[in-house]
Amino acid sequence: MKQLMLGNAAFARGAYEAGVTVAAAYPGTPSTEITENIAKYKEVYAEWSPNEKVALEVAIGASIAGARALCCMKHVGLNVAADPLFTASYTGVNGGLVIIVADDPGMHSSQNEQDSRFYARSAHVPMLEPADSDEAKEYVRRAFALSEQYDTPVIVRSNTRVSHSQGLVDIKDREDVPLKPYIKDIGKYVMMPGMARRRHVIVEQRMKDLKEAANSMDNNTVEYNDKSIGIITSGVVYNYVREALPDASVLKLGLIYPLPEKLIREFAQKVDKLYVVEELEPFFENLIKAMGIPVTGKEIFTVQGEYSANMIAERIGGKKIDVKNPGVLPQRPPVMCPGCPHRAVFYMLKKLGLTATGDIGCYTLGALPPHAGLDTCVCMGASIGNALGMEKARGKEFTRKLVAVIGDSTFFHSRSCPAPLYRYLHAIRVHFRASVLHID
Repeated sequence: MKQLMLGNAAFARGAYEAGVTVAAAYPGTPSTEITENIAKYKEVYAEWSPNEKVALEVAIGASIAGARALCCMKHVGLNVAADPLFTASYTGVNGGLVIIVADDPGMHSSQNEQDSRFYARSAHVPMLEPADSDEAKEYVRRAFALSEQYDTPVIVRSNTRVSHSQGLVDIKDREDVPLKPYIKDIGKYVMMPGMARRRHVIVEQRMKDLKEAANSMDNNTVEYNDKSIGIITSGVVYNYVREALPDASVLKLGLIYPLPEKLIREFAQKVDKLYVVEELEPFFENLIKAMGIPVTGKEIFTVQGEYSANMIAERIGGKKIDVKNPGVLPQRPPVMCPGCPHRAVFYMLKKLGLTATGDIGCYTLGALPPHAGLDTCVCMGASIGNALGMEKARGKEFTRKLVAVIGDSTFFHSRSCPAPLYRYLHAIRVHFRASVLHID
């Protein structure tokens, strides 16, 4: 049965069909709807953790205990989760462990547009990248099988367009995956230096095995057409390539790390001119050039923002696709909602001439006119640390006109407490607020 699904709903469906029983995440656009959707399946325990690090730790624990586990976050959240990720690569898994990370080329809702592919390379874990909703569901299923086959966490990379576009998805039944036996094994799961050294050897061999297997995996597909132009690409950019250059030969990478070197060499030998088309950093390009294969990439493409079919057609084919041009549309930047209490806060911050260190959240909009009441925004939970740094740099006199603005979610985000404790502390906060209101 086919169903029209949002990409993020398809990711959730894939995890459900793969027999996942535990899902943990921290919300962040464009990844949020994955967990919102998987929470609808009664067979799955789903939680919002206080931050991405805790979410991954919860998923790792579930995996070690024998369950298939899912962890979801946006690209900057992977920075927070990097600590457990790098060590989980050493420990490996028991039940399958899949991490979905959603990048944001163009920074539609993010403070940077970092490229998460480098985490797969640095942590020595495989990474898959779907191109549409149907692949989003299917790649999650494959990721769990890959995780258990190679004893490794697997990252599935999404981006704003895949996560927030809709497409037809082939719906299947849930796979019955029993819990795997839990066996105490300190050599595998206790990463003291002596154990970690032995596990590192296993990790390196695992990546060699995956690199060889990648050449025959059906996630990587070759489409030979006109061999005067050959393009290596992946993810949503594949759709732009097919629209812009329908006659070109294409190597579509589904397993985007490790790269299938033999397959790439074979493809490169059969085309006259080889291009790499990838959003953000020259990840494929640099690895392919390191193989000694000449390829054209960022010489003609940007490392910033999103690509389009028109951009690709113009820079490779030298022509534009005929589309109806609506003209220049007026910019409509986001604003605080009517009646939002943050408006009054930032009005007063500006009126009093205060320096205000800020944080991630809708209240970051307080930096914009007409309020102009915010001075900094770096990352989740940074406002208090920023304020402390300013005080240490400029002294007490400066501090008299310095405030830090932070939301409850970002406040807890900087503290690695598990979800039950978070709920307990939240209950105390609500009780305290109610008591103060009662006293007033």
